[in-house]
Amino acid sequence: MSDPAPLITASITADRSFLGHPKGLAYLAFTEAWERFSYYGMTALVVLYMVQQLFLPGHVENVAGLPTYRAALESVLGPLSAQGLASQTFGLYSGLVYFTPILGGWIADRLLGAKRTVVIGALLMSAGHFAMAFDHSFLLALLLLILGSGCLKGNISAQIGHLYPADDESRRTRAFTIFSMAINIGAVLGPLVCAGLAQAYGWHVGFGTAGVLMLLATVTYLAGQRYLPDQRPRRRDRVAAVPLTAAEWRTVLLLVVVMGITVFQTITYFQFFNVGLVWIDSHADLTTPLGHIPAPWFNSVDAFFSVIAVPPLIWLWAREARRGQESSDLTKIGIGAVLAAISAAIMALAAMLAGAGTASALIPFAAFALVGVAFLYYWPPYLALMSRAAPPNVNATMMGCAYLSLFIGNIIMGSVGTLYETMTPGAFWMLNAGISMIGALLVLLFGRALTRRLTGGPPQP
Repeated sequence: MSDPAPLITASITADRSFLGHPKGLAYLAFTEAWERFSYYGMTALVVLYMVQQLFLPGHVENVAGLPTYRAALESVLGPLSAQGLASQTFGLYSGLVYFTPILGGWIADRLLGAKRTVVIGALLMSAGHFAMAFDHSFLLALLLLILGSGCLKGNISAQIGHLYPADDESRRTRAFTIFSMAINIGAVLGPLVCAGLAQAYGWHVGFGTAGVLMLLATVTYLAGQRYLPDQRPRRRDRVAAVPLTAAEWRTVLLLVVVMGITVFQTITYFQFFNVGLVWIDSHADLTTPLGHIPAPWFNSVDAFFSVIAVPPLIWLWAREARRGQESSDLTKIGIGAVLAAISAAIMALAAMLAGAGTASALIPFAAFALVGVAFLYYWPPYLALMSRAAPPNVNATMMGCAYLSLFIGNIIMGSVGTLYETMTPGAFWMLNAGISMIGALLVLLFGRALTRRLTGGPPQP
């Protein structure tokens, strides 16, 4: 699926009023910062909210539609405790958030255009965050957030590229760097603010704050409409698609294999934001001289280290490239799998040290920091490999399908999380370490052959 051709005016592309970029970039970056602020603030709270309040007697009876939803899950998975139901719900939510952007892109492309689709998405997400502030509308809130994210997530990113003429690749690349920084700022601050307010004033204040932030994102985007290109839906002309050659079909199948390899570390990575917070809240010593640290703040640790690790990794990879020794993308993916496994093993160590008591918060802090670095080793190289190797005729489609590994991984992650109460914490985290190591082992066994076939050259180290 390709983007519809936007109507780009000379005044937009020539504008350099925001750090040498069009003013529209500022509105898109701030919109995304507020949106990510609200998203990561909400996701940092939701698992503990379900486990500690919503799915317990006195509250669970108030959730509209929950008996039907729970019965549907238990018909497949068997009886679920409050923690198991929370884990499965979080897995479904976080998985579908990565699936619906495919539908949102189609809506923008074929029906409404990017601007209208983003506005609808922002309004749906605002409504979802506010609905989260009430027990009764919890499932409705998740549905609104899933649909809203699908409308907003990919389409707002696509508008960045449309701010620049086709030959201005340099400014476009720098623009995405600025945009990524806005995402990271929101990811770091969201859990800190929303969890801090939730601890001080209650869960619903934290969720309500996320709703206010999402409204700010909506207002920011609406205020910048005149600085964005008019991206109209594409006419449904019937154009004969160029069929893929046999070699291109083989490339697509090989990329599907790569997707499958990354699913294993995806399961382990996202488990930190599911059961990881549950374990920390119960078994880590969160008392400091300045008071009690909310467990959701650990989500900011991952985001923070994902930011500060970028410059040294870029320097390292550039240094390796100058020497002709840079690792292949698949090797980097394998390193990411190993780092994620080590992170889970550190959590297992913390669990064993805690025993029936508590462990130092510094141990899970180290695990969350390392898993943030692990993400940098596997996700950007994975996208780069998909973009570079996918056949031109289906490049955009394959880039959209790349996110299906996150969808599948999160769904499985939720199911794995239901095992937490049936195992010791140490055994549970070693299980997750083993899952990630499966991905590393697959890279070790097949990485060189996959690299050779996808690049058409000799395998890199």
